[in-house]
Amino acid sequence: MSAQQWAEQALQSFDSVVQATSGFRSRPGQRRMAEQVAHAFSHAQLGKVDADDEDAPPPERAIAVVQAGTGVGKSLAYSVPAIATALARGTRVLISTATVALQEQLVHKDLPALAAQLAQPFKYALAKGRGRYICKLKLERLAGGSDASDEDHPDDDLFADEEAEERAKRPRHESEARMKFYASMADALSSGIWDGDRDTLATPPEPEVWSPVGAEASSCTGRHCPVFTQCAYYERRKELVAAQVIVANHDLLLSSLGARLLPELDNCLLVIDEAHHLPSTALDQFASEADLSRLTWIDKLASRALRIGQLMEVEEIADIPNHSARLRTTLQDTARLVTDLYAEQLKAPRTGMGASRYNAAARYSAPGMPTRARVPRGVLPAELVEPLSQVAHHAEGFLTALRAISKALRSEMKDKPDEARRLSTLYAQIGALAPRLEGVHTTASLLLQDPPEGSAPAAKWFTLQVDGEYIVVKAHASPLLPGNTLRNHLWSAVRGAVLTSATLTSCGQFDFFLREAGLHGDDAVTTLEVPSPFDYGLQGTFVATETQADPKNAQAFTSEMVDALLSDLAMVESGALVLFTSRDQMRQAVDALPTAMRSVVLVQNTLPRQQLLATHRERVGNGEPSIIFGMQSFGEGLDLPGPLCESLFITKLPFAPPDDPVGEARAEWLRGAGRDPFIELVVPATAIRLAQWAGRAIRTEDDRAHVYCYDKRLVRTSYGQLLLKGLPPFTLERRLA
Repeated sequence: MSAQQWAEQALQSFDSVVQATSGFRSRPGQRRMAEQVAHAFSHAQLGKVDADDEDAPPPERAIAVVQAGTGVGKSLAYSVPAIATALARGTRVLISTATVALQEQLVHKDLPALAAQLAQPFKYALAKGRGRYICKLKLERLAGGSDASDEDHPDDDLFADEEAEERAKRPRHESEARMKFYASMADALSSGIWDGDRDTLATPPEPEVWSPVGAEASSCTGRHCPVFTQCAYYERRKELVAAQVIVANHDLLLSSLGARLLPELDNCLLVIDEAHHLPSTALDQFASEADLSRLTWIDKLASRALRIGQLMEVEEIADIPNHSARLRTTLQDTARLVTDLYAEQLKAPRTGMGASRYNAAARYSAPGMPTRARVPRGVLPAELVEPLSQVAHHAEGFLTALRAISKALRSEMKDKPDEARRLSTLYAQIGALAPRLEGVHTTASLLLQDPPEGSAPAAKWFTLQVDGEYIVVKAHASPLLPGNTLRNHLWSAVRGAVLTSATLTSCGQFDFFLREAGLHGDDAVTTLEVPSPFDYGLQGTFVATETQADPKNAQAFTSEMVDALLSDLAMVESGALVLFTSRDQMRQAVDALPTAMRSVVLVQNTLPRQQLLATHRERVGNGEPSIIFGMQSFGEGLDLPGPLCESLFITKLPFAPPDDPVGEARAEWLRGAGRDPFIELVVPATAIRLAQWAGRAIRTEDDRAHVYCYDKRLVRTSYGQLLLKGLPPFTLERRLA
């Protein structure tokens, strides 16, 4: 079948689904998006290329970038053509979303409805990271009443010293409650009531409760594990193998590159939904950090590695004592040098780190608050180059020995399956601490990176934080440009992809997103903007409220803004959402609430998110006013149609925090190249964020809403006009100070 025939067949499937869906409205924009998706996926050349044929042309790639405004119905527009094309071509669809919540919406709502409509059956599955599933071996151990730091199990401690210390401080009743919780989880798992997925628990546990029993790649022996046949994670993996449609998230997509967990990207159709999150996810994924102060784990890892290596008769362990001792010493030297070189920024004493123990309260005005020192232009001080080179060298040598031990253990498990439980425990003892060593090696290597002239350096910085009696110094490094990272690690492998979101253009252009996503200048890329079917001019009013105070004067502005906000909130009769740009700003607004209004306002984090939203819906459903105070995370992904959000208040333009070290380093690099980081970076990023926030107001064709913004820069500055251009075409109303 030709590419044209595949595309036509995919569109026929789309038309059939639309016609068969009761009450579904025909949307020209949705059909246009479906055409773009079908064309991209039918023209991408999939499969392996003959590496021996030097004359063969490179495989054809096709990447569609589609902005689909609210109400277009983008999930149907991409899923039907993608699945129909995949079934016709005998391949699979990988859909990546921004969050687990969006994954579950697709798997539990959208795809089941689609499966009932499509003529050809297909299977779908949800892919999550290993850490969201229970490790049955760990659970059995803890549920049996044995804590990992018990003296009865000195060789079975799977935790670092500081974690064991935390457990030692825990009140007895809390420890007993945890043991009961683990026992109840074990009972639910063995009885089949629970499937081992953290997200399906009635009350998902806090991270510190889940961490001791969560599965981890570094300590997992896979098919060699004695309870492999009952493993929740690998049971889900079986579903992935049989599925034609796999729903993952951006974190998993990037973290599993090359790991064969997901379909091979050169032989599947990739959909990236909520694609505006992809660049920031890439920066998070490829950033690294290393603790330079708390180093007792090195001795513990060395001790375990030597003991287990001797059992396995691994020759490489002879180098471990030297590598571990030198690694610890050079990390301590690095910590001392960092606190000396950056004493002013870190407010650290120049007397040396010693054992990292100080009377912290006497020396630091803000105990517990981290301080930070960024490395200008990414150029390390000469004093740090040699110790960090030694750190990288000895970490690599130590890792080489660990790899040899791990290989020997896996081989022994294969040959002696009856000893799998003992050997799995030994493997886990090393695996529990190995990621720290890998983090040290990665961070040191990135800190030492010296890019070619004109290339962007890595962002590099150090932090210092008081933790009880300890001063904790950490080293951090991150790629500067997400686009370069994505181009090298993701797009080099992808043949056919669709990236979509309601906010991909910035100030009316795709250029910013394409640069951030690593697709700018890529000949395989096509773009399409599908406007929302909503009549924003009729349905919504954007009230640009001005203040006398300059928003840059935070104290004066917040005081004046809060007065104006409270006056407007007094008029709210149904549902409203207020979005703040800082916790301090929200706190001041809460403190200023009159008594009569306090019972109407629901503040983020005072209740679990789902409970807060349920309370809001209940109040509005009963005809009562209800106002949500929220921060950044409430600015997107929140669906409050109709009366649930008839008024939306944006207290200030949502510029990124000014103290982001990666943003600072990037702005510095742009200025050094004679470019303007504010216009090139800050304004486009803010435009996307503001459009997301304003998008909470109108969710259906029947909605009516007012959007208020109290930042006069939106109408008084040239860049504000660019931000306005990127918003839906509301009727604009200006309110002078």
